[in-house]
Amino acid sequence: AADQREFDQRQRQLLAHAAGSGVAAGLMLTGLTTATAAPAPAGVAGAYPSRPITLVVPFAPGGIADLTARSVAQAMAASLGQPIVVDNRPSAGSIVASQAVAHAAPDGYTLLLMSNANAVSASLFRKLPFDVQRDFTPVSLLGSFELVACVGAGSRFKTLAELLAFGRANPGKLTIASIAVGSTQHLATELFLQRSGVLAVVVPYKGSPAVIGGLRSGEADLAFEILGPTLGQISGGALRALAVTGAQRDPALPGVPTMAEAGVADYTVASWNALATPAGTPSEVINRLNRAARDAIASPAVAQQLRSLGVHAQAGSPAELAELLAGEIKRWRGVITAAKIELQ
Repeated sequence: AADQREFDQRQRQLLAHAAGSGVAAGLMLTGLTTATAAPAPAGVAGAYPSRPITLVVPFAPGGIADLTARSVAQAMAASLGQPIVVDNRPSAGSIVASQAVAHAAPDGYTLLLMSNANAVSASLFRKLPFDVQRDFTPVSLLGSFELVACVGAGSRFKTLAELLAFGRANPGKLTIASIAVGSTQHLATELFLQRSGVLAVVVPYKGSPAVIGGLRSGEADLAFEILGPTLGQISGGALRALAVTGAQRDPALPGVPTMAEAGVADYTVASWNALATPAGTPSEVINRLNRAARDAIASPAVAQQLRSLGVHAQAGSPAELAELLAGEIKRWRGVITAAKIELQ
């Protein structure tokens, strides 16, 4: 219960910080119906946008992805001259939100907050009501955020090298806490086992607060958790960070090595968020949205808001996002297959 309260407090702090910066303006603008109008008539792209835009977010309000979406949407709305209304539709694998957008009119008035969950779902689920590469047109990457490999403060392991040495010498003796199958935390764990050569027992927990409780009690030896919400536990001394999963050290933990520096080669994991529209959206509309997204990400205010969430602000071209998505699908399919994870 105490761990749940501390984790929730960190989430509230993130939300409060974002709200103070204007991220949460319009937080109650949720639950709106996704547009299902017929394809836009010829010439509409030139007048775009002429009415409010809906951004469908596959996650609950208040989390990192939701706050990222709201921060960027607020800045994009100012650039586009029309409101962008956030419609939260959380579900496993982002399926509900993605299906709604895939079947919406390709007119630029219904957007999807795409994420690495879309890349994972393409391989984790036997059948989806859409094809993530065929049924969406990429707009732009928005940002990414990594995980941290951490242990409890009372752990015998002071470095990842020590943990690796123990794990390799004692197969099956390490316990790694994780959450839902197919989550970023779970797949980061599976990739760690595949890259490190360590044989460990992966124990499922109901959520991140329970994982943190398991680390603090010594019930679990290791966990991979999203860095932003976990920073409070690390800075407060309840957890010890052994490595970050990004390609470079994180500014929030400059003294903590990357996984590669700590002894696990060819290992990087990050969650990411991006914008996409239904396939068939006119190129003029895509270009307009891309410019607005780039301008938003380039804004110092937005960059600061995202930084406060532990998100590295990034933008790019539609082609770059398509390449990222294809690479992520291929990568996680390989991890899922190697781990023999049962398809959902």
